[in-house]
Amino acid sequence: MVYSFSSPFETGKLKVSDIHDLHYEVSGKPDGAPVVFLHGGPGGGCDARDRGFFNPDKYKVIFLDQRGAGKSTPTACLEDNTTWDLVKDVERLREHLKIDKWHVFGGSWGSTLALAYAQAHPDRVKTLVLRGIFTLRKSELRWFYQEGASHIFPEAWDEYLAPIPERERGDLVLAYHAQLNSVDDETRLRAARAWSKWEMSTSKLYTDPSDIARAEKDDWANAFARIENHYFVNDGFMRDGQLLEPQEIDKIRHIPTIVVQGRYDVVCPATTAYDLKKVWPEITLHIVPDAGHSSREPGIQNLLVEATDLFVNL
Repeated sequence: MVYSFSSPFETGKLKVSDIHDLHYEVSGKPDGAPVVFLHGGPGGGCDARDRGFFNPDKYKVIFLDQRGAGKSTPTACLEDNTTWDLVKDVERLREHLKIDKWHVFGGSWGSTLALAYAQAHPDRVKTLVLRGIFTLRKSELRWFYQEGASHIFPEAWDEYLAPIPERERGDLVLAYHAQLNSVDDETRLRAARAWSKWEMSTSKLYTDPSDIARAEKDDWANAFARIENHYFVNDGFMRDGQLLEPQEIDKIRHIPTIVVQGRYDVVCPATTAYDLKKVWPEITLHIVPDAGHSSREPGIQNLLVEATDLFVNL
């Protein structure tokens, strides 16, 4: 079960460039074990419910809305928005809060950013708790956005295809890129809703209508879809498979790490978590037999709380 949580005792804006101001929140125990929560998407923003993964009597919980996401401004902004900008932002926040080392928690895109951050700053990471491993390899993007998951959710796939003319469907990420950056508001928002709905339709073992409703909210869908697509059309601004390269894993091999992965995760299939385990056998990998992608799946949720409980005193 997740923990109950209270409102943040500190909120602030961190100016990280001439363009971007990032929203952050701190909750839990002021002198507790610091943990930074890295949200998914990219572009998803933080959700107050995610504080429930951490014991508020032991953890100092730090939320950061990444560039263009959540309460950070300007919303949905793609300029100066890359993986490596976000890695620098996480480190800036650590320095701003005067934290020496912290625990790092991330799921889906948050696992990508957590790995990238840890590999860039291994001396600042106490532990890693990761969920739904995503490393932005071309094969992972093809599976979800071109062909693969389409065979499991054909009715949702038809809705995803709908905004894209048939002649442009040979590269759907690129085709969506054009529409998500259209100067026509209706074209852009229609594409944003369809892109977001596809992910929300496939994220749980049993589709949650509230997730679908979220994808229909224009402001959220616009930021979520535009930023995700921006990262994916640019291959995450990294080499294909970079996060799994032996020399990169060697930088973080010493960090205690727990990975929680749904067996029936269609968004970030278990093969990626298994590939991480093969190059980094020291990690603990839990594959949940009755779960999809979402951190709200009961089996995933419980194991994430167990992981944070285990690591809090390290």
